[in-house]
Amino acid sequence: MTYALAKINEAYVVFIPAAVICLAAFVGLILAPALSSHGRIWEKAAAGFLSVFVLAALVIVGVIAGLVIVYYYTDISNFINGN
Repeated sequence: MTYALAKINEAYVVFIPAAVICLAAFVGLILAPALSSHGRIWEKAAAGFLSVFVLAALVIVGVIAGLVIVYYYTDISNFINGN
């Protein structure tokens, strides 16, 4: 068991709990209130779809922002350092 844990990268130790916390926050703060505020099944399905659609949009925006930061990291670093 110790050898299996030694092969886990440090990034997974940080990113997996962060992903679980973010997913729990999404379900607790966005999805659950959206589903509980409607009575009919089709309204709940539409609210659930729109909530997941918003989650997908936020993930896509976050990935694009991260890629832009990685791509322009040297320029951003030079700008911050005043070079």
